[in-house]
Amino acid sequence: MVIERERKEDFDEIYDFIKTAFSTAEVADGNEQDFVKAIRNSVNYIPDLTLTAKENGEIIGFIMLSRTELLFDGKKSAALNLGPVAVKRELRGKGVGSALMRESLARAKELGGESVFLAGNPKFYSRFSFVPAAEYGIKCNVPVPEELLPNIMATELKAGALADKRGATVRLTEEW
Repeated sequence: MVIERERKEDFDEIYDFIKTAFSTAEVADGNEQDFVKAIRNSVNYIPDLTLTAKENGEIIGFIMLSRTELLFDGKKSAALNLGPVAVKRELRGKGVGSALMRESLARAKELGGESVFLAGNPKFYSRFSFVPAAEYGIKCNVPVPEELLPNIMATELKAGALADKRGATVRLTEEW
């Protein structure tokens, strides 16, 4: 398996790959492929943090980290948003997603990223030091049902990056 930065010539294949992968995902809204396309066309796109996993030239996994913000005391500070992560159905549970997670977080840290947020399954993401954002006293910019609050997660790439952000709001959608 080779993990590399996505290539422009793969965009159409990635679109189809994400659509197919999420059609069999445990949790999906059906728009993940369009979300990726929208991020690519925004100032939040970070090409160096949008990765594919390939085996014999075939895409078997995808991950994207993009820019987001924390709003705290009327000021905005930079953060990263993780998602989506997609793995070919037949290869789920075989380490592809974990390898993409480790590689993307390492690259994000290398590029100076301090914190990462996501909306996802705590069973998977807790293995990579993600905890509910509420543990940092951080909430999401959109209403989230109480039973889903543990799915809004965060991790620090830089120790203490979220220590002084209690009461902040993270933007996980384009709107404030």
